[in-house]
Amino acid sequence: MKSIAVRLTLITVCLAGASVYLAGANRDEIVPPRTPLASLPMTIDGWAGRRAPDMTPEILKVLGADDYIMRSYFAPQHGPIGLYIGYHATQRQGDTIHSPLNCLPGAGWQPLEQGHTTITVSGLGGTTVSTPIEINRVVIGKGLERQLVLYWYQSHGRVVASEYWGKIYTVLDSVRYHRTDAALVRVITSMETVGTETADERATMFVQALFPRLAGHLPS
Repeated sequence: MKSIAVRLTLITVCLAGASVYLAGANRDEIVPPRTPLASLPMTIDGWAGRRAPDMTPEILKVLGADDYIMRSYFAPQHGPIGLYIGYHATQRQGDTIHSPLNCLPGAGWQPLEQGHTTITVSGLGGTTVSTPIEINRVVIGKGLERQLVLYWYQSHGRVVASEYWGKIYTVLDSVRYHRTDAALVRVITSMETVGTETADERATMFVQALFPRLAGHLPS
């Protein structure tokens, strides 16, 4: 009951904020300069990247991202890491960021565990200070296959795990800064031949190596 009440409260806040957001929608939106995601290094602290096949036009239309990358990264003594980053320059025209959980059933995957994890990273807001961030942690399954998924929403020097809070911040930032740009960052690794602890360690190491390199691509 408590979780339902929290969700209803968030939805109410979103709807109330949306009226303010729409009232100011005729103002010019600021889209800050940024470096395209394609120039994100293919080598990250010993992880070697490989470009994944492009998405189909149909999938891209649903996602609504203005810039994205899909890659696989490999490192000695570690299993592969899948990386997706989707950047939305604006969310005013209905191209809002979709939760990865919405796409899983259509691909045959089901969430088996859902929660959060905290990882200490550097580079948040363009600084070198180490900062703990809370992100989503999901174990998904298809038949006997298991994968670990870490993902978060990032905008304006802020990381949030909650899709609801992400939408609230979008409304608030539109009013305060005339910006609605944001990104989804998703990291996936297989749990097929390793235990949960090893998969968590691998994904955490990659997130910590990746995060400082996002600053120029996801502007604060």
